Amino acid sequence: MAKQLEQVLYTAHTHTTSGRDGAGRSSDGALDVQLSPPGSGRPGTNPEQLFAVGYSACFMGAMRRAGATHGIALPQDVAIDASVSLGKVDNGEHFALGVVLAVSLPGLEEEQKRLLVEGAHGMCPYSRAIRDNVDVRIEIA
Repeated sequence: MAKQLEQVLYTAHTHTTSGRDGAGRSSDGALDVQLSPPGSGRPGTNPEQLFAVGYSACFMGAMRRAGATHGIALPQDVAIDASVSLGKVDNGEHFALGVVLAVSLPGLEEEQKRLLVEGAHGMCPYSRAIRDNVDVRIEIA
């Protein structure tokens, strides 16, 4: 059962039309994108690309929090290469996502990297939201 928010810190408001062949924009105008199906060659982004950027940005923030807990400063040149795959499961009956986060934490010891990544995966709202429902692999570069 999903937990109800005790305190709302931020709410994003968007308006999307025509699904993968449409457009989406945020109420504040900061996001205004044309959408197109993956692999169509048409201009625009797709939900998988947007999810990849959102998840990796959130995960990076969670690593920062994990670092504060363990006294580890996140390197300035921290980076995440995110891959979000759309595929089929259940003998082709349903669509599903798969995620790979390739995390680069230059200058840190292996144990520090592990602490940051494991801590982030435990607290990141995206990781928590998709846990046990999306195949997520995290690679430490």
